[in-house]
Amino acid sequence: MKLGQYFERLRSGKLAVIIFATVAMIVFALISNNLVKQLAAQERERMDIWASATERLAKADVDADFEFLLSIISQNNTIPVLITDSAFNISEFRNFSLPDANDADKSLFSDLSARNREWLAKRVHGAAGSTPLHELALSNNHFIEVELPGGSHQYIYYEDSTLLRSLSLYPYLQMVVMITLAVILYLAVVSTKRAEQNRVWVGLSKETAHQLGTPISSLMAWTEYLRADGLDPEVTDELDKDVKRLSTIADRFSKIGSRPDMELEYINQTVAGSLDYMRRRVSNRVEINMHLSDDDHGVLLSRPLFEWVMENLTKNAVDAMAGVGRIDITTGSDKNRVWIEVADTGKGIPRKKFKTVFKPGYTTKKRGWGLGLTLVKRIIEDYHGGEIYVKESEPGKRTVFRIEFPVSAPKK
Repeated sequence: MKLGQYFERLRSGKLAVIIFATVAMIVFALISNNLVKQLAAQERERMDIWASATERLAKADVDADFEFLLSIISQNNTIPVLITDSAFNISEFRNFSLPDANDADKSLFSDLSARNREWLAKRVHGAAGSTPLHELALSNNHFIEVELPGGSHQYIYYEDSTLLRSLSLYPYLQMVVMITLAVILYLAVVSTKRAEQNRVWVGLSKETAHQLGTPISSLMAWTEYLRADGLDPEVTDELDKDVKRLSTIADRFSKIGSRPDMELEYINQTVAGSLDYMRRRVSNRVEINMHLSDDDHGVLLSRPLFEWVMENLTKNAVDAMAGVGRIDITTGSDKNRVWIEVADTGKGIPRKKFKTVFKPGYTTKKRGWGLGLTLVKRIIEDYHGGEIYVKESEPGKRTVFRIEFPVSAPKK
């Protein structure tokens, strides 16, 4: 299985987990909401029975079962209830948490303190600028009319019990908790995965640098031997350049995983120097043009790693053009940032893949690990505090990668 397919499966697995968690939250919310509705219906039925008992008690004659009716009325210990006359004057109440706790055992409005009477009155008539309770009760069906002897009426207003109010908030609390746990779990997984990737990167890089050390030393010795043996100096000079290049590559790998030493480099000079080697080693059917700005600002760079970035981008451009085309490298500055653009006339990148190309395992080649642009992004963003992205791309015509760095020194 290709590395790209492996990472694609990981991304698909994360998407499946997210979808499952979302569906689970929706199902739990629907179940909780259904339970709240059932409890609300039960409270309404209880209040209907309570109101009926109150009405029958008011109309009862001497033969009525007062004890039974009073037992029904006294069973309501949870639902807040107010009883008013036809003018909405309160006569009785039950199960309200009054501001003045001294009246906690009272049920007649007239027996309450002035503070508690005012507090209950506001619940019926509404405070300044608020909707009166009886209007709210009519609108949300928390209103029962009771007919009294002689044709007069009483009104019963009730509120949701503490249990029902708590349950009505429970689905939202449950969703917040589940989302919070999901985010924490996701961040933990991402952090663990990133740490694991970092260990792989560092281990692979250090081992590569170590393995390159011995053959490079041997090649250096052979180059000196061939030069002393009278081989054409032009040949030995080119061999020496390639051996030094291998040494530079080994040095680059050895820097992965540790904070590289940063030095002030001027961007035009650095870009030009990083491409000198590539110019002589790509197909002569690939034209490399540099458009260097007059504003050559200084940037803190690890030159070996930055040259690696430019080589990777150049090689990718050559591959995208199948070895035939033009590469334009442009530098410039904008406010407090310096930028480099690498444009090619290759096959382009679909817009939906602009971010995917930097992920491990993404490659359009039959062979390859798909780690080049991932490494480039790591070097630019993690080590240099810069940014790299696909600025624009037109399938079949061109692609432009843009690198941005914060300015560290004024232009020369």
